[in-house]
Amino acid sequence: MAEIFDDWPEKYDQWFETPIGRLVKAYESRLLHDMVRPGKGERILDVGCGTGIFTLDLLAAGARVTGLEISLPMLRQAGKKAGDLPFHMIQGDMRKIPFPDTSFDKTISVTAIEFIEDGRAAVAELFRVTRPGGLVVVASLNSLSPWATRRKAAASGGQSVFRHVRFRSPEEMVTLAPGPARIKTAIHFQKQDDPEQAPAIERDGEARGLLTGAFLVVSWEKPAARRA
Repeated sequence: MAEIFDDWPEKYDQWFETPIGRLVKAYESRLLHDMVRPGKGERILDVGCGTGIFTLDLLAAGARVTGLEISLPMLRQAGKKAGDLPFHMIQGDMRKIPFPDTSFDKTISVTAIEFIEDGRAAVAELFRVTRPGGLVVVASLNSLSPWATRRKAAASGGQSVFRHVRFRSPEEMVTLAPGPARIKTAIHFQKQDDPEQAPAIERDGEARGLLTGAFLVVSWEKPAARRA
């Protein structure tokens, strides 16, 4: 699985520098901050951290972040961006996270679950390494969004990275873990929309509470340990 991402670090980062990509990054970062609520000194595991696009936001909030990534080139890119900030890198697979139980205050995974067939098992791993009372946050490309439809078309057209994905709906995502979940979406505009018009489209989607935005985020609070 790692090799399908190894040629992507530069392409991935460059897309977020395009006019529409910068807007996407801004709205996705805002939603993630709202869902994760990173705090100073918190131990956060960023699973599938990629090139650190969203990792830097956690570090900026004062969190101590560990980045787990299956692709070594992407992980190295994240490390370069983090510089001297409290960022620990480790190459690994989210299906078998190499940390003991309850190691982190919060665990976050952004657009990595799409590449895992057994989503419940992967999310169970996120819960395992999160302390009781901690937070698990998972973001994915929403199957209800036209952005996912384009990715599927790209897969049929031969783009290897998208041949391995499984997009899920909001309904499917909340079933990946037991207990109550909080769910929100962002990116209600489309890739081809005028970047100057996109903010108005986004505000309308937010005001209406639509769950069809391309960026789908679900959070669960891990139950606190029961007293004997």
